[in-house]
Amino acid sequence: MTDNKQYSILEPEQLPKTAEGDTDAVVEKIISAVKVYSPHANTDMIYIAYRLAKNAHKNQRRKSGAPYIEHPVQVAYIASQFSLDATTITAALLHDVVEDTPYTAEDIEAIFGKNVAELVDGVTKLHKIKYVSPEEQQVENLRKMFFAMAKDIRVVIIKLIDRLHNMRTLNFMRREKQLTISKETLDVYAPLAHRLGMSKIKVELEDLALKYLDPVAYEEIARSINQKKSEREQYVKDIIKIFEAKLAEMGIKGQVTGRAKHFYSIFRKLYTKNKTIDELYDLFAVRIIVDTVTDCYAILGMVHDLYTPVPMRFKDYIAMPKPNMYQSLHTTVIGPNGTPFEIQIRTWQMHQVAENGIAAHWKYKEGISGESKMDTKLEWVRNLLDTQNELLDTDDFFNTLKVDLFEDEVFVFTPQGKVISLPAGATVIDFAFRIHSEVGYKMSGAKVNGKIVPNSYILQTGEIVEILTANTHGPSRDWLKVCKTSQAKNKINQWFKRERRDENIEHGKELIEKELRRLGNTHAQLFKPEWVEPMTRRYGFQSVDDLYASVGYGALTAQKVVVRLRDRWLQEQREAESKKKLEAVYNDDSGSVEAAPAKHRGSSRGIVVKDIDNCLVRLAHCCNPVAGDDIVGFITKGRGVSIHRRDCPNMNPENMSEEDRGRFIEVWWDKERSTSYIANLQIESPDRDGILLEVTNVLADMKVHMKSVNAFVNKKGTAVIQVGVEIRNTADLAAINKKLKQIRGVNKISRTSN
Repeated sequence: MTDNKQYSILEPEQLPKTAEGDTDAVVEKIISAVKVYSPHANTDMIYIAYRLAKNAHKNQRRKSGAPYIEHPVQVAYIASQFSLDATTITAALLHDVVEDTPYTAEDIEAIFGKNVAELVDGVTKLHKIKYVSPEEQQVENLRKMFFAMAKDIRVVIIKLIDRLHNMRTLNFMRREKQLTISKETLDVYAPLAHRLGMSKIKVELEDLALKYLDPVAYEEIARSINQKKSEREQYVKDIIKIFEAKLAEMGIKGQVTGRAKHFYSIFRKLYTKNKTIDELYDLFAVRIIVDTVTDCYAILGMVHDLYTPVPMRFKDYIAMPKPNMYQSLHTTVIGPNGTPFEIQIRTWQMHQVAENGIAAHWKYKEGISGESKMDTKLEWVRNLLDTQNELLDTDDFFNTLKVDLFEDEVFVFTPQGKVISLPAGATVIDFAFRIHSEVGYKMSGAKVNGKIVPNSYILQTGEIVEILTANTHGPSRDWLKVCKTSQAKNKINQWFKRERRDENIEHGKELIEKELRRLGNTHAQLFKPEWVEPMTRRYGFQSVDDLYASVGYGALTAQKVVVRLRDRWLQEQREAESKKKLEAVYNDDSGSVEAAPAKHRGSSRGIVVKDIDNCLVRLAHCCNPVAGDDIVGFITKGRGVSIHRRDCPNMNPENMSEEDRGRFIEVWWDKERSTSYIANLQIESPDRDGILLEVTNVLADMKVHMKSVNAFVNKKGTAVIQVGVEIRNTADLAAINKKLKQIRGVNKISRTSN
């Protein structure tokens, strides 16, 4: 059966536009959509995430003046259009909460679990990159995204959708910001969407970026296309009718549609081919979607019988899929009036992957991490990660990496018939390192289609490549001028760094000593094993010598190493000073607890400690005191003053030694400082549907910041809900208790420790 719907080719295909209605209505649409494609999904989690995000962002506005909550809701809506799982949609709703509100990653994990927290944390880390130059920031953005992809691809999917919605609302930004964001979108996000097979996102990102980077060209293309709108539409409709009739004759069920090439694609052809828009023939394409691969090839034969194919324009991506999983038959033919046009032929399954890319391939199940799904279809991500470890500060990373992202590719074969994909312009050296780094290191020559070729030979699709090796051989620095991919360049650089290891270690030590002298520190002060070893592991090194070598060959700066260690040293100095003050108070027998206190500065916890300013203070977890509670201080050994409620069982003097009884110190709440505290509540009620949702709704309506939520049914059949809430004082706590007691069935509310 064919689809007789009339298709406009005025605009290229795009994702659904921004969902209409207020955010409550949009969230209902999201939940309804999830229930259709994932009937057993936990949609309560989505709703609770929405309420939390709405409350967290309540005082924030977008540049447009709209409530900030509209942004995460629209990101979640687009995610639902890709049929993403409830965990991803929940994370999409929360993706700005940790960065822009008081909530922490730990809060998100306590309420929504580890999977959601890791996704939110991953997106947050992509936001937080701050570097000296725009170029360095762009490099680190890429670096972070590739690491996020290797851990869980959904992090980058959320980030791409986030960027898409931000681009849709970019008109509210100042011109300078529009240019910066659009360039980054074109250089990083659009190519990344392409490599993940998410063509709809890629197309819209490119068109929106062009709109801001070159508005004149954008308007010219739009005007030129609209001038011949009706003529072009009629031409496509006629072709569609011809193909529909042919499919019916062949007894093949399928759908025939026409689509416009998107503006950025036209823009590139205009400027690379130096033509006018009237001289471009492939402004649109016809797509035929059928049930089976056999039908695809049968239709290809029909098309070539019906119209003359254009030489060198046939591509079989079914037999040789792209690395982003894209499959389709592409051919260009001369149409009825002598105008060439492109035809794409694919199955419905291929179409889903072509439209949604990795989002269609990754069918996540609740409770299963993205890491468990990582397979060979993202081998290119791992290849990139393998080459980054020693390029911590290099400027070459971005320029070489962009080669691996853009869409032009060649497909060549090993002698065993394995297909290897490489960027267009790649040489036999790139091929060797794509096979394995050791093959590249030992390469002595190469054969293409059985003939010896020079190392500078540029590979073409369909060629068979054989690498000749020798154990005595090693790479040459001249190879860096010839190879194309970041993988090959980075591996060659790594080889030379390894060969000169001793020299690099000594040079690294000299640079670090110079930086130490500049800051007035000694090696003994900063290079303590307990500080250096964790930092060494953080950078992925096996030993301190690896760290020195990295500084020696420029992957790390001496300043970065020394400043990080000096921060630890300064922290130790501050803690030692605080400890000295506490010991002075503890050993002072002349003081009287009855004496009127002098004016003191409160600590960050809103606590004043008698006779001590800027004291290290921590609230005891055993009783969780809040402002208004009667409290007592206890001088700990090395961890400052611990604050307890006076009725805390652990503070009963009868159960203490004489020495410990002497550790009590007078403390009081600082009334001049407003600080929040965590109170853990346990709510009990007969078990019934919706009780958890009612409790969280009451707290959300009161604009109470929930730090953790846990619910279960005990052996007596009683529903027990444990929630950690952020409050300012006992008055807040009383108000919360009063509201919760109004919920039907709630018969007990108690304050717990943890």
